[in-house]
Amino acid sequence: MQLSWCYSKIRKPGSKCSQDLQNGGCEMASNMSLSENIKSFGMKQVIKYLDADPDKNIPRVIEWVEKFDKDQTIAGQMKVVKEALADENNNWNRLVKSLWTDIDPGVRKRLFNNFIVNSVIIGCKRQNINKEKYDCNIPWAILMDPTSACNLHCTGCWAAEYGDKMSMDFDTLDSIIEQGKALGTYMYIYSGGEPLVRKKDIIRLCEKHDDCAFLSFTNATLIDEDFADEMLRVQNFIPAISVEGFEEETDMRRGKGTYAAVVKAMDILKAKKLPFGFSTCYHRQNTDVIGSEAYFDAMIEKGCKFGWFFTYMPVGVDAVPELMATADQREYMYHQIRSFRATKPLFTLDFWNDGEYVKGCIAGGRNYLHINAGGDIEPCAFIHYSDSNIHEQTLLEAYRRPLFMQYHRNQPFNQNHLRPCPLLDNPGRLTSMVELSGAHSTDLTHPEDVKALSDKCLDAAKAWKVNADRLWNESHPNH
Repeated sequence: MQLSWCYSKIRKPGSKCSQDLQNGGCEMASNMSLSENIKSFGMKQVIKYLDADPDKNIPRVIEWVEKFDKDQTIAGQMKVVKEALADENNNWNRLVKSLWTDIDPGVRKRLFNNFIVNSVIIGCKRQNINKEKYDCNIPWAILMDPTSACNLHCTGCWAAEYGDKMSMDFDTLDSIIEQGKALGTYMYIYSGGEPLVRKKDIIRLCEKHDDCAFLSFTNATLIDEDFADEMLRVQNFIPAISVEGFEEETDMRRGKGTYAAVVKAMDILKAKKLPFGFSTCYHRQNTDVIGSEAYFDAMIEKGCKFGWFFTYMPVGVDAVPELMATADQREYMYHQIRSFRATKPLFTLDFWNDGEYVKGCIAGGRNYLHINAGGDIEPCAFIHYSDSNIHEQTLLEAYRRPLFMQYHRNQPFNQNHLRPCPLLDNPGRLTSMVELSGAHSTDLTHPEDVKALSDKCLDAAKAWKVNADRLWNESHPNH
């Protein structure tokens, strides 16, 4: 792998960080390539073996994966998987088995190789090496916006603040992926705007980087038969469809007819045996619906294999703080998601309430980061402050600049991981990090003072602390 090409267009001449990665990084990449290729080849043979008789061979494959994981990078996850698969009636067992009945064989093989082998087994090890080498965060996933344009205008959407004229060209998106892979990142997620405004470029990137897994948040209104066929061809693209509940809740925020378009897109994807999931923002007006068993069952029935849950954040000067979920509503989601996680064949993540499983905040490059359509490298999709731009700095330079190093040095922001967020859950922490780093607001339309943003969250943080501390003490009595 030649890293010099990746940086040729965007690195700053003479940059010590760029030079370091070029000189030392190339050596590292080449030294690891033989070992990584051997692992990749071995796992491809495992996949063939698995497809021959999934019921019989899944337990044996689990044992082989454990042998590959000599550093025990994923030991905890594999223990959970083994326990689940031991019970044929277990919901996780049913979910895994459905990957052979519901998903196209070529897509399944590609995603298994790109996600399990490249992103987890190979990628995590490479990330850990670079974290130690450069003393900074190296993310597992990069979230990036191909465009700020969108065909919808959803109530409370922070993306609307960016306007619709920003975009990253193909070469910039390509370079981000090349740089990321050199450091161990094989998982790429698109947001926006509406990413599928850039359908052709997204498919080109899937083709060129067929060793990566790509996921996209999307309103699904641009998913049609032709695009689904392209997904089936490239085999490494998964949509996370934004839906706010049923028709009433979704159309209330996203516009009349949106829910019908979502259902149509899901039907197309399911018919072609393509994997997909849903993404939901719960807020004060829809939490009862989002947390209901009927909603979970409906998403499973439509064919979703995963669900990603977010709580509403009042980001942007025109945001609506009144939409923020109450502390009791957030606790309701805490209990509902855990309950259904133990009973429903659906993989779910709550990016706030699941902080206890990842030891707090995952932003700032610890597990992920965000690059907006203007190239600003931000700690989080909801934290619109930056001191780096991909057109001026490399990824590694950004990871080592003051803002990301503030995250690196301060995570976790407290020892109760049910309060992970430096904005929503830890008053003053984001303000301090932004001010100490000299970062600036990246909102081009209405730059938002970080203290003003934090002040909008003070009451919610205070209320949630009471609930979160009680929940944490109940589940961690000896902490």
